[in-house]
Amino acid sequence: MSESNLQTLLDQSGDIVELLRNQQSGPNAYPGVPAEYSNWRNEQQGWAKTCVLFNQSYHMVDLEVSGPDAFAMLNHLGINSFKGFVPDRAKQFVPVTPDGYVIGDVILFYLEENRFNLVGRAPVIEWVEYHAQTGKWDVTAERDERTAVRPDPENRKSYRFQLQGPTAMQTLEKAMGQTPPDLKFFHMTTIDIAGCKVRALRHGMAGQPGYELFGPWAEGETVRQALIAAGKDFGLTLVGGRCYSSNTLESGWIPSPLPAIYTGEALRPYREWLGAKSYEANASIGGSYVPESVDGYYLTPWDLGYGPFVKFDHDFIGREALEKMADQPHRKKVTLALDNEDVMRVMSSALQKGDRAKYMEFPSAVYSMHPFDQVLVDDKLVGLSTWIGYSSNEGRMLTLAMLDADHAEPGTKVTLLWGEPDGGTRKPTVERHVQTEIRATVASVPYSEVARDSYADSWRTRQPA
Repeated sequence: MSESNLQTLLDQSGDIVELLRNQQSGPNAYPGVPAEYSNWRNEQQGWAKTCVLFNQSYHMVDLEVSGPDAFAMLNHLGINSFKGFVPDRAKQFVPVTPDGYVIGDVILFYLEENRFNLVGRAPVIEWVEYHAQTGKWDVTAERDERTAVRPDPENRKSYRFQLQGPTAMQTLEKAMGQTPPDLKFFHMTTIDIAGCKVRALRHGMAGQPGYELFGPWAEGETVRQALIAAGKDFGLTLVGGRCYSSNTLESGWIPSPLPAIYTGEALRPYREWLGAKSYEANASIGGSYVPESVDGYYLTPWDLGYGPFVKFDHDFIGREALEKMADQPHRKKVTLALDNEDVMRVMSSALQKGDRAKYMEFPSAVYSMHPFDQVLVDDKLVGLSTWIGYSSNEGRMLTLAMLDADHAEPGTKVTLLWGEPDGGTRKPTVERHVQTEIRATVASVPYSEVARDSYADSWRTRQPA
């Protein structure tokens, strides 16, 4: 098959759902760091008990957007309000399609006048690149590709670290040799570590205080070693790739919306622009939810908890569609705590011959780039689970889900349908298995009490000023 772009690939595939569910790609990789520095249980507990250092320098795409129209173009592409948005601030940036469905989300850094940086998964980066190249905006977009798909993996533009946990501020103070600046969430400043100028964003990923730290690639190892040395007295734990993605279970961020760009004539030019080897062309879907059309996987901002980000104070792509959705019923983002006995039953099925449930990996039981499992009440679909894994801090198997409002109250009993129909797909990451039901209890999101308190007034629930 000689596809030149995504549209050609889709035209030749016939059934888009079938194509994406049988892709050979597994979950997103976290290259550049060991799978475990110690063991993933201790690494998980590090962000709750002491502090951890995530090395995020490898797995995300960076896009620098600069020029006289940079602010205006990004404002036109995002559901977010840019009122009061000034340099040395950041926000979670969420674009949607003309029909109002989410393409993805990234962190948008306002570095200086007419200069921005977007960091995250490829779908949003590519959407912004497309408009920079094809629109009438006076902008320049420079992409710094993630390690896994670049020819020179050890030559990125910037390093990027995340320092967080109860002792993060003490570690940073020792590394700086002075008291860290007291910043509000998603505010930035410049600090000095080991003689290097470091940009610092006040941030947090699992409810604990922290900073995202970034600067020129060549200085990354110097800064990293200074942080490690400073953290020795404060229990600093290095986190590997195996554990990294599980922190989202406690913080409540859903990292896996399928970019809603596979259908619709308005988006045909974009699909023709996207290459046959693009993220979207290789995206894989897994889980028990199989809609008739790929549109069944599309999510609204409200599904993902981004309703507060939607601001009709500016003209943006998808505004008209979202205005029509705004007063409609919305699904609510929740955490599901899976029943311990049912989880043990699923796991124990591996200790027998014959039919087995789908294997439940620890700490992250995600087998595709975009997992979607059915959530049921009395055999009726009431929502979707999109991320599943184990939290050593909570001692539970958790999932992040989106449920109809009538079933989203904490304490509500629901059922997760675990496993794929008909024994599974052709994905190499999933073995043949039988579906089974797992009881679950609806809980708040974030699940962690510390995270709920810390994020009550922060970037996971609203856009900081």
